[in-house]
Amino acid sequence: MTDQASAPEPETPGTPDIADVPAAAELPGKPTSASRTTLSHIMTQGDTNLLGTVHGGVIMKLVDDAAGAVAGRHSGGPAVTASMDEMAFLEPVRVGDLVHVKAQVNWVGRTSMEVGVRVLAERWNESAPPTQVGSAYLVFAAVDADGKPRRVPPVLPETERDKRRFQEAQIRRTHRLARRRAIMELRAQRAAEGIED
Repeated sequence: MTDQASAPEPETPGTPDIADVPAAAELPGKPTSASRTTLSHIMTQGDTNLLGTVHGGVIMKLVDDAAGAVAGRHSGGPAVTASMDEMAFLEPVRVGDLVHVKAQVNWVGRTSMEVGVRVLAERWNESAPPTQVGSAYLVFAAVDADGKPRRVPPVLPETERDKRRFQEAQIRRTHRLARRRAIMELRAQRAAEGIED
């Protein structure tokens, strides 16, 4: 969230304005490695689509599970999925593949976090190293027991790769906010012109 003299914008679509979040003492930062995780799962016949490869929805659930674990670890409590960006399926996953879903916090705002996820597959019948088969970026909002937004600790990038991911996440956030603003302006303009959808 940018510091502006005008009213601040919510960090994620559908969440209350940051001004509604109770003030909290500045939280100490956490290194990227503190919440980084890998979730591994063997794909079975029940995971397949009509083509006989693993259904994209199965992979998306694994991605959301791993990202949610990371967001909860980093924020020190519950976190809910606010959005998923750029889910890319690079190669098919097959029955018997051992899928590794690697996730880490890339960027943190006041109440939200971007989690980056890489999906790798080890082919059951090959001795080759794991192949990247997918990737995604998810935004999570930290919530308290009442479902209200709560502050999260800053993330402390440790490596050059972490620093690059942090910078790229800032660019994606800027684009998310600009896209949302443009859509809201278009809807307001259409409403002002009396156009009903």
